[in-house]
Amino acid sequence: MATRKRLSILGATGSVGQSTLDLVNRNPDDFDIIALTAHRDVEGLAKAAKESGANIAVIGDPERAGALADALAGTGIATAAGTEAICDAAGMEADLVMAAIVGAAGIPSVMAAIEAGTTVGLANKESLVSAGSLMLEAARKRGVTILPVDSEHNAIFQCFDHQRPAGIASIILTASGGPFREWSREEMRDVTPERAVQHPNWSMGAKISIDSATLMNKGLELIEARYLFDLPPDDCRIIVHPQSVIHSLVEYRDGSVLAQLGAPDMRIPIAYTLAWPERMDTPCERLSLGEIGKLDFEEPDPVRFPAIALARAAMEAGGARPAILNAANEEAVAAFLAGRIGFLDITAIVGDVLDGYAPDAPESLEDVFAIDEAARAAAQKQMDSYTA
Repeated sequence: MATRKRLSILGATGSVGQSTLDLVNRNPDDFDIIALTAHRDVEGLAKAAKESGANIAVIGDPERAGALADALAGTGIATAAGTEAICDAAGMEADLVMAAIVGAAGIPSVMAAIEAGTTVGLANKESLVSAGSLMLEAARKRGVTILPVDSEHNAIFQCFDHQRPAGIASIILTASGGPFREWSREEMRDVTPERAVQHPNWSMGAKISIDSATLMNKGLELIEARYLFDLPPDDCRIIVHPQSVIHSLVEYRDGSVLAQLGAPDMRIPIAYTLAWPERMDTPCERLSLGEIGKLDFEEPDPVRFPAIALARAAMEAGGARPAILNAANEEAVAAFLAGRIGFLDITAIVGDVLDGYAPDAPESLEDVFAIDEAARAAAQKQMDSYTA
């Protein structure tokens, strides 16, 4: 890389955060780490801060502030705690903020980075799903570039003609189909959390793994893509591609289709984001199409996997619907992981909440948080009628 980059990583102890740090540690001459944050993992955060030489480490849980200060005593690394401190870290002067906090909890810090005028590597899809119009308007006002980190959106970004968007007919996100791609709904009825997190291709956190198993992850990505690339809902599509070699495609008006291919390793799109607009080396496995032999594709099954239909309906309706979808899903996934509800109950609960709650479109982040809170309460109420 031509110049060193000042980098902050929000959610440094999660899957994306750890992959980002792996690349940073392999290229120490290219990055200065400004801030690292985590929710509750003091040990992991302190270790990462020491190894990367971060200026400050921030823990989200205020009750762990003392433990973090003790872990970093004598290192010269500053510490802080709490949600506001995470937002302060996101707003520190940097060249890039890697936003990798999972779920709606990441929304305030993403907005803080945008408000500071910093380029954002967005690995927190919930920010655009729940507050897409507000986030993009803030980014436009401050001239902020949002670089998508999710492999699908990163692939589209690489293939998308940003100078001539009128030439694009559609974008096509690929989905592996998850661990239950060939299962019947009856077979999925008794799925355990331990089985559901076993994704066939990707190594991810528990929440994203469950979303991939229900295909809700792809539904959320569909909404995110619609915001990122400013296309009509009908021009945003999904295709199931079990090998996870093609990460997404862009179709042009003349019939050309451009695809981005690579091994299913999150360090590839993360590296693209870290080095943009340049490229950097990675230790990732190189693609061998001869060894792969063939690439398979199929349409997603809306009967066995209703999450995509729920997400598409929310995307088409707009307003508060995507935020409701996301909040209800987060609550339902947490309940499933805790053993409170069954696997098929996740999308059933989301559908019930969408049917029963219809607030006005949010006009501010405060509105988004109010909608999020009410949708979560509605999901919890629905869960009382379900049994695991």
